[in-house]
Amino acid sequence: MNKGLNRFAILVACATFFLIIAGALVTSNDAGLATSDWPLSNGQVFPKMVGNLFWEHGHRMVATTVGMLTIALMIYILAKEKRSWVKTLGVFALLAVVAQGLLGGLTVKLMLPLVVSAAHATLAQLFFCTTVSLAVFTSRSWIQAQPIHQEKDVLPLRYLGTVAVITIFLQLIIGATLRHSATWDRPLPVELVLAHIGGALAVLLVLGGFTITVLRRHRGESFLTRPAMFAASLLVIQLFLGLAAYLTRLSSPNDPQPLNPMISITVAHVACGALVFATTIVLTLRIYKVLPAAEMSRHFSGETSGALIG
Repeated sequence: MNKGLNRFAILVACATFFLIIAGALVTSNDAGLATSDWPLSNGQVFPKMVGNLFWEHGHRMVATTVGMLTIALMIYILAKEKRSWVKTLGVFALLAVVAQGLLGGLTVKLMLPLVVSAAHATLAQLFFCTTVSLAVFTSRSWIQAQPIHQEKDVLPLRYLGTVAVITIFLQLIIGATLRHSATWDRPLPVELVLAHIGGALAVLLVLGGFTITVLRRHRGESFLTRPAMFAASLLVIQLFLGLAAYLTRLSSPNDPQPLNPMISITVAHVACGALVFATTIVLTLRIYKVLPAAEMSRHFSGETSGALIG
């Protein structure tokens, strides 16, 4: 384990989370077209950041910083990491941040098309989870974790975790589409609102059942119970933030401009959604790490029985 590499991976993950917040601030302030230039802003590298240009160009500056950090992280991984699959993930992180930057440029050049804007927001979540995964894979707890007993004749937790991750990801796509479907001065599309509510219920059932099952089966394993408790707590907060974001958004078309209550609650909702997704991925990865698949369990059991008979 390289402690310096792990700390740098955590730094990149934290910077990426801040980037998600910066992006949400651009959308909530309706500042996506504060300048029609890209990558420059009003033809300048450092323009006078007034009005909505503060949010838009500030977002670009944070994105540039994250991109440079990701390049440094990939070089660090290639130099210090021995596991080839971690090196591959480091290269993927760089490709993802490049793609994210290009999508960000397209949103400006094409005047904020819904598909591109939603893809930009969704890829941001995937990139964040990639950096979080790199922080997990380079940590001492991951490297030192040992397999634990896998229950027999029950639904494997790895399947529940995978379903939870997919469900949350689909909900994030719906949420990103909803958020970019109408500016603050227009009502949200009813069909997307209903789809997002349905997705929230699905996440509640799937992630709630997943975390409860983890806590019930492995209550003494802090390696699993800590992220499970964290995910469950964030889920509750996210549901309340979602309700508050919707209620404040209902009155926004009557406001003269995006107001702070709507902006702050919506940004908090986006940020908490990213944390729910990342925490669920961490929990699922840890389950794959310490709970062997059913085939492996039977193999280990057969080896043990053979040793005892011998």
